[in-house]
Amino acid sequence: MDMKRAYYEDIELFKSGTILFWTIVLMVALFTLPLIATNYYLYLFNLIMVHVILAVGLNILVGSTGQISLGHAGFFAIGAYATVLLMTKLSIPFFPALILAAFIAAFFGFILGLPALRLEGPYLTIATLAFGLAIMHIIGHMEVFGGRSGLRAPDLNIGIPQLGWNLTLTTDFSKYYLVLIIAILMVLGAVNILKTKVGRAFVAIRDSDIAAEVIGINLTIYKTLSFAVSAFYAGIAGGLFAFVLGFFDPITFNMFLSIYFLVMIVVGGLGSIMGSITGAAFITYLMYALFKNIKDVPYVGDFLTAISQRWLSITGMDNLSAIALGFVMIGIMIFEPMGIFGVWIRIKKYWKTWPF
Repeated sequence: MDMKRAYYEDIELFKSGTILFWTIVLMVALFTLPLIATNYYLYLFNLIMVHVILAVGLNILVGSTGQISLGHAGFFAIGAYATVLLMTKLSIPFFPALILAAFIAAFFGFILGLPALRLEGPYLTIATLAFGLAIMHIIGHMEVFGGRSGLRAPDLNIGIPQLGWNLTLTTDFSKYYLVLIIAILMVLGAVNILKTKVGRAFVAIRDSDIAAEVIGINLTIYKTLSFAVSAFYAGIAGGLFAFVLGFFDPITFNMFLSIYFLVMIVVGGLGSIMGSITGAAFITYLMYALFKNIKDVPYVGDFLTAISQRWLSITGMDNLSAIALGFVMIGIMIFEPMGIFGVWIRIKKYWKTWPF
């Protein structure tokens, strides 16, 4: 029987030597990947890690606290625009600009969290969706944000130019390590948050907010804090996304992006850090690689192309990737409601009990 006998067992980072070993193997693989990967795959992995940061933060809100959000594209946009504008307009170095942009996103997250005190379910979903759409349109109609023309990110200088310390990252290879280190730190932060008093309060609210309030958890503080923490993660991801992409406009942060973010954590597994990581990696790969050119998808690419040519318009071809992604999500929800993390649990239980 796997029984915990001390509080330390509940808060330890690695629960077994096996987990520690495979974590080290994963870290070695990630740090040596740029030595063998092409520029395209380095760009793809940069996007995956940016989405991992956002998905981990979103899962704190949705999976661990039980609050639905379809407005995270708005926080993502705030992080991207604020980071670039702080660097270009106020000449703030990259790291302070990134952190300040994340706190700005967290402030808006706190404001959006206030309706969560009175709204639940579809009503809260509509409120967050409206926030995301409002941010997109406000940015698009203000010249300080570049209007509909968008913004171009400056050179990624991670030094302090004001003091003459310059270290400019110009390639996907050099940006990879920056994004990787930040992603690792943010994931470790999320793991530790969920093991603290705050994280336990989040989970209690998710299970039953009435019961949580009865045992002394302040719903006002923790619900708004959950939104703020999740928005902070989205702000960090948005700031990195601006430099990975190089150029962005308001349409980049549309409603569908919020839906894709939600799909990542649902497919990966709600309430699981590892599920957030695998879900973000899987959906990003489908969006930006496998389904980018639908006719190249193995086995079904020619069939989908024929359907598009027979029944859809020329522009309908681009929508096939969204249709295919929808079918993937439906299949996962039907056959494994716990997502990819649920598949991993089944595999682990099978090997632990094999051959019985």
